[in-house]
Amino acid sequence: MVDNDSWDSLSEFTLAEILEMENKYKAIGDETLNEEFCNNLATRFSCSSNRLGKSTITWQQVQLFFQEKQMEVQTQQESSAMALKLFVDLSGEDSSKPLEVMQKRKGTVEDLKELSFEARSAKDYAWYDVETFLNYRVLCNGELEVRVRFAGFDKAEDEWVNVETAVRERSIPLEPSECGMVNIGDLVLCYLDREYYQLYCDAHVVDIQRQTHDDKGCTCIFVVCYDHDYSEENVSLERICRRPIT
Repeated sequence: MVDNDSWDSLSEFTLAEILEMENKYKAIGDETLNEEFCNNLATRFSCSSNRLGKSTITWQQVQLFFQEKQMEVQTQQESSAMALKLFVDLSGEDSSKPLEVMQKRKGTVEDLKELSFEARSAKDYAWYDVETFLNYRVLCNGELEVRVRFAGFDKAEDEWVNVETAVRERSIPLEPSECGMVNIGDLVLCYLDREYYQLYCDAHVVDIQRQTHDDKGCTCIFVVCYDHDYSEENVSLERICRRPIT
């Protein structure tokens, strides 16, 4: 923890000095923590005409700046992996089982990064592929949220989403030969095609009209009821993605 004297020391830097140190950290990283490097930089800062009338800079102040920068960068790098680990630990109907189940399937947290996830947007209740987990937070009620970037969207569309209710493994498109895997009552991700928008939304299968077909094309009709508005629609298999079997 940095004491008040240390924070006071940091406040002695000019904007130009801070910008220069930021650029040097980007260029050489942890090498900036070297005492000789910090001493040379502090000496140059102190001798600069821009510091006339200001206190001199010590090498310890410079090193402290770079230590804080190092901690900031490490936190950013670890946040996505931590959010994913917490997702595995805490999501699912039985919070004591997801980590065990996922570890059996993939092994380590690093392996889990290879999994594809989807998240539900609070803006339209549709599910989108997750490009990356940016950060996480635990709310005062103990619920976990992650900030996600949706695949194909920029940072303006980033959202905080609830891990338990709005993040899950990506749904799986079906081949014509796999239509038998869909049964009445199943939760599926269904492509909702409307005049002004196209979304992937949760739906439940309420009826199936099985047809004779081959492996090259499925002609079965699936009657689905969308969870968000309870509307029903007849859809083909190509508009349905099944949920992974856990």
